[in-house]
Amino acid sequence: MKFVVERDIFEDAISWTARTLPARPAVAVLGGVWMSAKAGIVTLSSFDYEVSSRNQFEAEVESEGEVLVSGKMVANICKQLPKKPVTVEMEGGKVSISCGASSFQLAVMPLDDYPALPQVPEAVGEIESGEFARAVAQVSRAASSDEALPLLATVRMELSDSHLTLMATDRYRLAVRQMDWQPKQTDFSADALVKSRILSEMAKALSGSGEIHLGLENSSEGGAIIALEAGGRKITSQLTEGDYPPVTSLFPKEAPIKAVIRREELEQAIKRVSLVTDRSAQIRMNFAEGTLTLEAGQGNDAQAHEEMTCTFIADEPMMIVFDSQYLLDGLGALDSDYVRMSFTHPTKPAVITGQEELDGDDSQDFRYLLMPIRYSS
Repeated sequence: MKFVVERDIFEDAISWTARTLPARPAVAVLGGVWMSAKAGIVTLSSFDYEVSSRNQFEAEVESEGEVLVSGKMVANICKQLPKKPVTVEMEGGKVSISCGASSFQLAVMPLDDYPALPQVPEAVGEIESGEFARAVAQVSRAASSDEALPLLATVRMELSDSHLTLMATDRYRLAVRQMDWQPKQTDFSADALVKSRILSEMAKALSGSGEIHLGLENSSEGGAIIALEAGGRKITSQLTEGDYPPVTSLFPKEAPIKAVIRREELEQAIKRVSLVTDRSAQIRMNFAEGTLTLEAGQGNDAQAHEEMTCTFIADEPMMIVFDSQYLLDGLGALDSDYVRMSFTHPTKPAVITGQEELDGDDSQDFRYLLMPIRYSS
């Protein structure tokens, strides 16, 4: 095997492929990148039995072949190479990488021990990569980081012929994002559970790639998988099995109590008031006509409060208490000028949505439901 390619093309391809390699592979070969050169195309692949990445680029292929070599090492080497053509060649039982005056010889890994890559399922639809990455980032913050609770560590995807809906919950908050997409067939319906950590990486890896082709296979021979493909790059992941709880029923049908506040001002005020508490501390929100007062700390401990203007629609003043970080996570998922907080009762979940104008309607594309904390003075 021997091919020649521009340094920037090779560095971009190997870095992208190596980003999904495990930090501490259970088996040495799982830390490798499979290089295959054939008919003017080089394919780089990685796989750890859960996530696979494949990347293709054009190169001057002088002799065809394939080899397995340490992905992290090749990626680190490429980052330091000068901007000159790179020659990759199999010679003397080693892989030679040369660029300008630099030359490296790397040991090869046994390709026979490398697991077979999963088949990429046929695309069921398309979605814009930037919007998808943004949506995944919005909901994944509500997923549990404890993979000992597998269902709560996932993002649920619901696909229909009109919308793609993402949702995640850790029992304390629930994030739901709905967006348009382009299914390839009418009357389409499917769902999938993907680990939040993995889906976030998949979405980031393909952001800025234009349209993503989304493939789904619930009965593949190697297990149910999801595939994302764009610009010659493909990523697959195994799906999580299980029955996701009917969490959307938690959203109240009506919320008679509402508050509208400038989002950025509220975020900054919460951060300031929270300085007197620990990271997961309670923050008290006291709503009255025209004002919102934030408070943290009590008794002999450090205390802080800040008052701001808001539009508050209710029959009487109300106090509700939240985990400050969970509240900031919800606000940070929005990019609107204003945030609407909708309530049914101080002890019931609140719903956070965004709106562009003070007196405008809120958007239902993203909804963040947050459980309050029982307050004891």
